Amino acid sequence: MHALLFFSFESCIGDDDLAKLVLICFHQASLYTGMRKSKADEKILSYNDVVLRRSDLHILSGPYFLNDRIIEFYFSYLSSCHPSQDILLVPPSIAFWIIQCPVAEALGDFIEPLHLPDKTLVIFPVNDNDDVDRAEGGSHWSLLAYYRNANLFVHHDSCRSMNAAPAKQLYKGIAGYMGSSGSASEASFLECTNSPMQDNGYDCGLYATAIARVICNWHVNHKNADTNDLWFSAVKEQVSPSAVASMRGEILALIRDLMARH
Repeated sequence: MHALLFFSFESCIGDDDLAKLVLICFHQASLYTGMRKSKADEKILSYNDVVLRRSDLHILSGPYFLNDRIIEFYFSYLSSCHPSQDILLVPPSIAFWIIQCPVAEALGDFIEPLHLPDKTLVIFPVNDNDDVDRAEGGSHWSLLAYYRNANLFVHHDSCRSMNAAPAKQLYKGIAGYMGSSGSASEASFLECTNSPMQDNGYDCGLYATAIARVICNWHVNHKNADTNDLWFSAVKEQVSPSAVASMRGEILALIRDLMARH
């Protein structure tokens, strides 16, 4: 039926006209595709120094891997919730550069504005992207937290230490800058082997943000706690698959609420 209709239609117009019609169809399709891309890139929210796009809402609406922008947004939100000067949540782009910096000595001037020696708790997102030319690459998120009172870096990975290598690289790059010059011994590194495990292939970013939230809350409420336990029991109790699954909707609702206010 379609072939007969096409034959009949083609017989009514010349070959040149048909070619023009095909070009018009391709042009219209290109315009439509461009409009869809433009819509996805539409800015929907500026929060502190983070700009979110409409495509970020799509990521949060479905079972998709979180991108750098969403991680950075939530870290910025946590910083606003915990404005204490002794807490620092490092944006993904800065953590990535620390991991990838080819010359460790060159990091000094770069990280000086972070005022790391003044912080008690510092939280870094860790991504396994190893391509400096590929923005928002990688396939897995984890979390590296430094606690000064224990002089310890703790790596939380929801996929059985999949990010152990980049986490250790980040630790080695940053450990020497955590204290003032001539200060005490360099911090230790601990791979937390009983971190909550994800049960799918896309919620690693949500586990990282959920654990970051628990650690921040723990720090605010347990500043004088025994450093032997740290936040481990709180993470184990509060970061469950169901809690992480609901967090996707919580972040989406938070963004929509902020959009309505602006």
